[in-house]
Order: sequence, then C-alpha cells, then structure tokens
Amino acid sequence: MKKTILLFLTLILTACVSTGSSSPAEKRAEIQKMSQDVLTSVYKQNSNIRKEINNAAGYAVFSNAQINLFFVSAGGGYGVVHNNSNRKNTYMNMGEAGVGLGLGVKDFRAVFVFHSKKALNTFVEKGWAFGAEADVAAKTSDKGDAASASVAYGDISVYQLTESGLALQAMVKGTKYWKNTELN
Repeated sequence: MKKTILLFLTLILTACVSTGSSSPAEKRAEIQKMSQDVLTSVYKQNSNIRKEINNAAGYAVFSNAQINLFFVSAGGGYGVVHNNSNRKNTYMNMGEAGVGLGLGVKDFRAVFVFHSKKALNTFVEKGWAFGAEADVAAKTSDKGDAASASVAYGDISVYQLTESGLALQAMVKGTKYWKNTELN
C-alpha cells in the first residue's frame, strides 16, 4: 500500500514540476531561465557563493516539488548541471522518496556546487543521493519565511531556497538524479 501511494505521489509531482513546454529547445530555455533566476536569488542572499561557484568544477540548479504525508515523502523535479571546465550543460530529472515525520507541500530550488571533477562526474553519471532533512517552511511567493541550511556532502555543497509551501518535516530520504534523454 505504501509503495503504491509513494509511486502515485511521485508521478503526480513529476507531472506538476515538468517544464510544460512543447519542444526540447523551449524546455532547455525554460530550465536555463530558472537556473539563472535561482542563481541571481542565491547571489543576493550570499555574494560569497558566486566566487564558490566560479572556482568549482561545476554546479547544478534544480526545481523541486515535495509532498509530505505523515510517514512518507515524495518529490520530483528537473534541472541542469553545468561543467565549468568544458562549459557543457547536462539536463537532468530527479525523484525522491523518504520516511519520517512530516506534513505539507513545498516548492523549492536547490543549488549544488561540485568542488571536484570527480564529484561532478559521479553526480551526472550515477546521480544518487541519500541524506536526512529537517526543515520548516511557511511561504507564499512573496510572504512568509523558510528555515533551511546549506549542507556539505564531501566535495558537494548544497543550498536550498524555498519558493512556496507549508511544510514541517524530519525525513530520511533517497533521491535519484538521472539524465533527461529528451534534452541531452
């Protein structure tokens, strides 16, 4: 039963967070715009991140939506990984599932900074991430606030910005990132 609910929620979220454009070129353009908008917001909050990203092997920006229903969590999204060495972009999708205590829905953006070429290549080729997350969010597009922190996983730093949502959660999650075959 739990697996069915989780699969259903993931499918709904993936549909909700898709770019919605018709052609691959339009989808890539929309993802690039989202990426630039998120980076602009991150730089306004902490100007040191610009230097960190410029000195890194690369970075990724993802748009995510997440639902927490008591003991399960599911989410989905899309984004782009940028390799600073060769200037190549890799378009990716993501899906996540978790267990813990939580209730709510959250729309957020994540920025990953890859401090080594190995971390960048492993993320693009394997795309798995596991971890724990605890946060509180009560935000509309321009009102409210959200508490979350930057996290470092080895050679990767992750920054999260909550766009909107109402959520209270403490979860252990598994997230899968994979290349979008249509856009690459």
